[in-house]
Amino acid sequence: QVQLVESGGGLVQAGDSLRLSCAASARTFNFLTVGWFRQAPGKERDLIASISWTGRVANDVQDRFTISRDNAKNMVYLQMNSLQPGDAAVYYCAADERLRPINNTYRYWGQGTQVTVSS
Repeated sequence: QVQLVESGGGLVQAGDSLRLSCAASARTFNFLTVGWFRQAPGKERDLIASISWTGRVANDVQDRFTISRDNAKNMVYLQMNSLQPGDAAVYYCAADERLRPINNTYRYWGQGTQVTVSS
């Protein structure tokens, strides 16, 4: 069973940066597609970025967020720069064996990490 643990969230001021980390226990981590999702209060959970061999970032944050992975360490990262109050949400790491999993159907999910951005 694949287990995922997110870390790196916290309370920051607008304009600050954070790097979220996702640690995976999978023995075949390099074959997993990994995604970052976020869910703000009262809103749906949205895919922010995903990575298999190459990474993709949602258009609305593409200029500020970067996804990367280190297969040797079983880690995936989400670098978030110039954070805005609208970025405040619980951020989730998710993984799936499929190369292109459909949004919100990822098989494995972490517990989430809270990101709060003050004005």
